[in-house]
Amino acid sequence: MAADQRGKAETLALRRRLIGSSCRLFFPEDPVKITRGQGQYMYDEQGAEYLDCINNVAHVGHCHPVVVQAAHEQNQVLNTNSRYLHDNIVNYARRLAETLPEQLCVFYFLNSGSEANDLALRLARQYTGHQDVVVLDHAYHGHLSSLIDISPYKFRNLEGQKEWVHVAPLPDIYRGPYREDHPNPAEAYASDVKHVIDSAQERGRKIAAFFVESLPSVGGQIIPPAGYFPRVAEHIRGAGGIFVVDEIQVGFGRVGKHFWAFQLQGENFVPDIVTMGKPIGNGHPLACVATTQAVARAFEATGVEYFNTFGGSPVSCAVGLAVLEVLEKEQLQAHAAHVGSFLMELLRQQKAKHPIIGDVRGIGLFIGVDLIKDEATRKPATEEADYLVSRLKENYILLSTDGPGRNILKFKPPMCFSLDDARRVVAMLDAVLTDMEKVLSSCATLRLQPHPPKDVGPCVCALDREQT
Repeated sequence: MAADQRGKAETLALRRRLIGSSCRLFFPEDPVKITRGQGQYMYDEQGAEYLDCINNVAHVGHCHPVVVQAAHEQNQVLNTNSRYLHDNIVNYARRLAETLPEQLCVFYFLNSGSEANDLALRLARQYTGHQDVVVLDHAYHGHLSSLIDISPYKFRNLEGQKEWVHVAPLPDIYRGPYREDHPNPAEAYASDVKHVIDSAQERGRKIAAFFVESLPSVGGQIIPPAGYFPRVAEHIRGAGGIFVVDEIQVGFGRVGKHFWAFQLQGENFVPDIVTMGKPIGNGHPLACVATTQAVARAFEATGVEYFNTFGGSPVSCAVGLAVLEVLEKEQLQAHAAHVGSFLMELLRQQKAKHPIIGDVRGIGLFIGVDLIKDEATRKPATEEADYLVSRLKENYILLSTDGPGRNILKFKPPMCFSLDDARRVVAMLDAVLTDMEKVLSSCATLRLQPHPPKDVGPCVCALDREQT
């Protein structure tokens, strides 16, 4: 029987039997079976259309015909490893170089963002001769063992922090120690990194690198204050380390104003290494590390060959070139700026209307909506966020949560996400929040009665789950 002919229940039963349970599904209580995608939409086995607000891998849209055709045509001619001369790999490297500062001119191609960050770690250690890494709290840089070690989001649930890993505060001006009313949060958060470095050096540790997502995603859709990266770079380089930016979630024009999110930190800031993944191949397994000649030469001086069986293959590079072509011809970077600004304005209007929305932050099509229990404490509204996502799914809108409190609604849709899509999402968000507020108000009224009903449980649990 073809997979798309199975009922959802049968597919779910097979998955539970054959796939590791740690490979989790979205909406585990009622998962969606997706059989087709096109643009910013996904379709289940019954043909129902879902608006995809979170799939930043399908960067230029699910199954974009130009990307699909490029892979198909190259697959019919040749697909082999990069030990043979082929034009695709050099053409692609040249096109990527045109988007980056001129110092970042050496490229290594791989299959995944995790592989890219692992290679970046090796490059940094070889170049500096040091071992230690500074990372931000709540960071996630990949699933390899080396990257779990530098991902507080993961290692705090496992064996804990290694002695060569040093964690600095997340530069979150909504929840962190230096907030929106601080006169210079960039300098304050950068000073915290300096304190972390100094403390490590006092113990005889030597810093190889500072790893940072240009816009921390798992940490809660964070926008670091402008000027933070340049000041941190001064501290890191002063300690003999290098600066690595992880663009795996947010690169390739998503921020609208620039092609790369690190460019939000100023035109004079240039990292030593940039890692890329996810959107780079629009769903094809492709990743890249870009670095300087100096870092690359130090790596080559080991005499150990770097080889990746599938990285830089003719098909992968054809796909990468096609993604860049679509971004340019369809002007998706400018589109992200326009639609993202429109969506942010609609969400800010909802913030003024619904007290549960504590903060709306973002740039381009990278946006977070921070849900809170109350304004004074900014306590994360975790249960409410989970309920809201569930209700949106019932109304054929796919959204998810992130952040340490799992209370941040994250918007990272395909770049073809439209103004009408923005209106639709926010209208449904408004409807669900309005419904939630009515139920919460009813719960509060019942609790104030002299003899409240015994079956009135937690307010969120009492919310009516009927479709809006």
